Amino acid sequence: MTSEWLNDITTWIGAHPVAAGGLIFLVAFCDALAVVGIVVPALPLLFAVGTLIGLGHIDGPYAVLCAAAGAFAGDGLSYWLGWRWGPAMRQHWLFRRYPQFIDRGERLFRKHGSKGIVIARFVGAVRPFVPAVAGMLHVPLKRYLPASAVACLLWAASFLAPGWVFGASYDAIAAVADRLALVLLALVLVLALVWAVVLYTYRWFAGHADRLLARALKWTHAHPRLGRYAEPLIQANRPESAALAMLAMCLTAIGWGWFALLAVLVAHGGPLGLDLQVNALMATLRNPLADRFLAALASIGDLQVLLPAMVAPLAWLLWRRRFAAALHWIAALAFGFVFTAFLGMTVDMPRPPNATSGFGFPSIPVTMITIVFGFFAVLIARELPGRARVWPYLVAGVAVALLGFARLYFGAHWLSDIVGGALFGVLWLLVLGIAYRRHIGRSFWMRPLATLFYTGFLVAALWHAPRAIDGVLAQFAPPAPTTRLSLDGWWNGGWARLPAHRDEQIDHRRDTVGWPLDLQIAGPLAPLRTRLEARGWQVQPQATWVATLGLLDAHRPLARQPVLPATLDSEAEALLLRRPGPTPDTVHVLRIWRAPALLEDGQPLWLCNTQTMRFSRPLTTFGLWMPVDGDEGAHRLVRDALQGFEQQESPHPRSNTLVLRVRMPPRG
Repeated sequence: MTSEWLNDITTWIGAHPVAAGGLIFLVAFCDALAVVGIVVPALPLLFAVGTLIGLGHIDGPYAVLCAAAGAFAGDGLSYWLGWRWGPAMRQHWLFRRYPQFIDRGERLFRKHGSKGIVIARFVGAVRPFVPAVAGMLHVPLKRYLPASAVACLLWAASFLAPGWVFGASYDAIAAVADRLALVLLALVLVLALVWAVVLYTYRWFAGHADRLLARALKWTHAHPRLGRYAEPLIQANRPESAALAMLAMCLTAIGWGWFALLAVLVAHGGPLGLDLQVNALMATLRNPLADRFLAALASIGDLQVLLPAMVAPLAWLLWRRRFAAALHWIAALAFGFVFTAFLGMTVDMPRPPNATSGFGFPSIPVTMITIVFGFFAVLIARELPGRARVWPYLVAGVAVALLGFARLYFGAHWLSDIVGGALFGVLWLLVLGIAYRRHIGRSFWMRPLATLFYTGFLVAALWHAPRAIDGVLAQFAPPAPTTRLSLDGWWNGGWARLPAHRDEQIDHRRDTVGWPLDLQIAGPLAPLRTRLEARGWQVQPQATWVATLGLLDAHRPLARQPVLPATLDSEAEALLLRRPGPTPDTVHVLRIWRAPALLEDGQPLWLCNTQTMRFSRPLTTFGLWMPVDGDEGAHRLVRDALQGFEQQESPHPRSNTLVLRVRMPPRG
């Protein structure tokens, strides 16, 4: 949380606390206002406000009162509009485009009475319409106002609480797991974006299907030559006409988008500026805990997962004599793979730095998972009732987003490759979907087919992903250093050109940078490890997700609670040693990373951080080891333990931190 915009915001808020309350009031007011509240992203905004509360930049009770007051005022205006227009509100230009929300709000209010006002505060798009419905029904103010006040206060506290908790615990988490938190937050945001795009795009088309179909029919009559090909798709008496019209319009829009992207990339002759920025950003987020999790996600597009997921559904379709569905699905996969591979060979795109293999435009794994899940959605969505038809498309969107994010994280592709693969997959499955829906009108029992496909995918992914993790991590391991120093050159001054701090996390409150890299080692680590183990130090294996979940166990002995891994220039520690501290809740830690340079004879250089950590619980639900500022006990213990090896200690010219330099005996 060290970006310039955050610093500017927090500085402004600190200088204008009253105006900050006005902004909070305005956000809550707009969210509560009828119709306007549909488009206002109140949840992320209030989460950000809650985070600033937790970080100490905004007074908590004041922010809650401002948010509650804004919501109360917005509800009050919506109530007045409903009272003013009465039943005619449904026909007013402001409301007539949203009859479904008014109907849902009215059902909710009639079912629960005044309690419906409180309930509606937590029910998404219905929230800004229920006060207007209460006014339309002329609910007395003595019933409406108390319920609205209680609802707004509960809503403000509830929506600010998650960010408040996050902000309060941020310093604790960021001290040892900042990158992990950022990766998970970025993944959640990507999933939320994809979910919203698929859901609202589908709902928009569904809500305007009849009007779009009427325009399409009118167009076919005005263009007899082109309409000759379009009219069979959208015959007014065909039940599938609305769906086919939607698919055709999506095909036109996505086809234009995909060919525009291809043209821009070919004309540019390489990755776009946005590609480079996203690749650099993802490189800064690499960390050990996220690595293994995302390596598992990066494998869900492998043939070992997609093929088993399809075998049982295809067998079921053939057994039920649904040959057309099976052949369309196979054709979608075959042509998609061949054409994507052809594009990869013909479109000359430079590889990302970490893409040693498996690279191409567009991304084959993303294209294939889009086609597999997308065509299956086209296949079964027609068998679902009403609004439930969007669910297969949402699942497809989530699967594509998970795979695309994981491959971006490892630098396997540019963002253009991921977007291009998804767009081409959607483009091709729309072509096949229109062909299939145009000629096949028979329904079939969808539930066993869906069970076979989704269960098969989960089973195959759970079996394959753990076995693929090490291979993915090896494929995208950071490259070896290319800078070389002579041993004497390093000893006599070259050491000062190496980093003085681990700058992965900057404390914007204390205006300090990272952890000091107060130990440099030349040579193999085996002699150091042997010496330290003889002095009571123990090697801690890199903490896994299973070990990390133990931080939630309040009864686990502190000696068994893992120290979370940390990264230096996206690399995890090569070795992490720990030794019990002077009190039961403290521990001395030595973290050792590979330096961004080698010695001329091939011997490695290592950068190290020594620190004393104390176990604390920023929240009652979990605890973790946090660094103790200013404690040099761990550094003294390491220095004393390494007596006998050639060593020298000097202040680093860029930080004045005392850096201990130690020469290990060379190998062999």
